[in-house]
Amino acid sequence: MFATLAKTLRAAGKTAEPLAMMDGTRLLLLPYGARVLGLFASGDEANFLWINPALQKAETAGELFAGEGWHNTGGDRTWIAPEVDTFFTDATFAKYWQPRQLDMSDYAIEHVGGGRQLSREMSLHLARANWDVRLRLTKWFGPAANPIRHERDLATAAQHVRYAGYTQRTTLQSIGAITEPPAVGIWNLLQLPQGGEMLVPLYSRSTPQKCFGDVPAESLTLEDHLLRVKIDFSGSHKIALKAAALCGRAGYVYGSGDQWSLVIRNFSVNPSGAYIDTQRHDPEDFGYGFQMCRVNEPDFGSFCELEYHAPALGELPDPGRSEDISQVWAFRGPRPAIDAVARKLLGAGI
Repeated sequence: MFATLAKTLRAAGKTAEPLAMMDGTRLLLLPYGARVLGLFASGDEANFLWINPALQKAETAGELFAGEGWHNTGGDRTWIAPEVDTFFTDATFAKYWQPRQLDMSDYAIEHVGGGRQLSREMSLHLARANWDVRLRLTKWFGPAANPIRHERDLATAAQHVRYAGYTQRTTLQSIGAITEPPAVGIWNLLQLPQGGEMLVPLYSRSTPQKCFGDVPAESLTLEDHLLRVKIDFSGSHKIALKAAALCGRAGYVYGSGDQWSLVIRNFSVNPSGAYIDTQRHDPEDFGYGFQMCRVNEPDFGSFCELEYHAPALGELPDPGRSEDISQVWAFRGPRPAIDAVARKLLGAGI
């Protein structure tokens, strides 16, 4: 799958950049959109991430990239929040438009610090303020050691699972002379196969906010220290959780039989920071640091998204610059072993 995907992308006119880690983890980076398109464990050709089925063949991949709509290739991407400002053409919110200069453009790639760095300068229009801002987005990818490597009580489970992981360092910087930094922030989104279960550890019970759609009540379980969402429903739906209750990790479990996968994002949470992503129906409701989105659209694909936000620009000592560091940890193996890892890292089993 790794080599085939890279070959297909090249045939469709897109560069694919491989990155191999010392532990056997392999990443396939797509400079077009600055995405992690593939995450593979040593000796395993199954991708942990969802990718657009159009990328299975050069012909359909070429059609995707030639289309006028959103080129959603899949994988791990970075967008800029708030969505109500950067993804609408004006304050009427009549037209939703993924910024081509952000997600459908080539990023420069460099070999930096034992990993790969992707960067791009761009101008984004903010709908409500009706003005343009100049930004530089930089993403560095490198190794992330297996988080359970020192856990003696997981020694047996560790022998039965394959691991892949990476660290992502994302930097957003305002460019040019300004009186104050624009109200924008880093927003990272991980696309995963539909049909699994989202697990979000919480410090306290926190009812999720409906963004759009309507997640069925029977698919959502809210406990004192955990939110569980079974992605067993159709349609497109999204919910959000406030940063004050987040522990800084979220996981997604999917699979069947003796092959189960667990993908975890470990991210920083600062409830004192400015979490600025809001919804059109309540633009003054701030503070959301995590979002779960189920997408089932003919033009975009069928997948589940694990999303998190970093605080916006404006924090001292460098208000024009924001840096976020996160890890993605992925495990694959029999259900009992995956369940043991989930309990250790998320406080919950399958």
